[in-house]
Amino acid sequence: MNKYIDHTLLKATATSEDIIQLCQQAKQHNFYAVCINGCYVSLAKKHLKDSAIKIASVVGFPLGASASDIKVMEAKLAVELGADEIDMVINIGFLKNGRKKEVLEEIQEIKDAIGIKILKVILEVCYLSDEEIRVGCQLAKKAGADYVKTSTGFGTRGATVQAVKIMLEEVGGTMKVKAAGGIRNIKTAQRYIKMGVSRIGTSSGIQIVAGDPKTDFDEHTY
Repeated sequence: MNKYIDHTLLKATATSEDIIQLCQQAKQHNFYAVCINGCYVSLAKKHLKDSAIKIASVVGFPLGASASDIKVMEAKLAVELGADEIDMVINIGFLKNGRKKEVLEEIQEIKDAIGIKILKVILEVCYLSDEEIRVGCQLAKKAGADYVKTSTGFGTRGATVQAVKIMLEEVGGTMKVKAAGGIRNIKTAQRYIKMGVSRIGTSSGIQIVAGDPKTDFDEHTY
């Protein structure tokens, strides 16, 4: 279970001490990655230098509404500072407005900017219809991204079984899926993994690997 987890801390109130603790926890539990805001990439790099734990940095977070050029610069800088993976938020308004070309080109530009580094495309499924989730997946796939991801954790709800099912239908076998948002216990994490997701984004990784059944499974838990 631990190797599925991106141990996450994206709160606005996160301090340097919090990030250092996050890295220590990631090493202690051998999580796959930490997922942090860009301002802390250098700090995480320093505290994870003797480990195999990856650093994922978010881009255009959490709204996805930054100008494309800014997102590209943000992703490029994060990689230069030591990020191994980029979790970018698509321009949700553009997708809902049918501006597919612009959404596609933005993802392509960010992937081009980070080269061989992993790109995860956050769809923020709580704001999308089933058809819009499908279109978002298709655009991410066409753009050459590595993952599609359900949520930022800052929307009206996080991952759902229905959204993950659609995403796996659209990209399974060609891309990977990351479920994130509202995943707080082992029962929920296991269900998504059994469905076929490759990564779990959560701030409750320690409780999950400890098998803490904090709450019953709820596909709409946020």
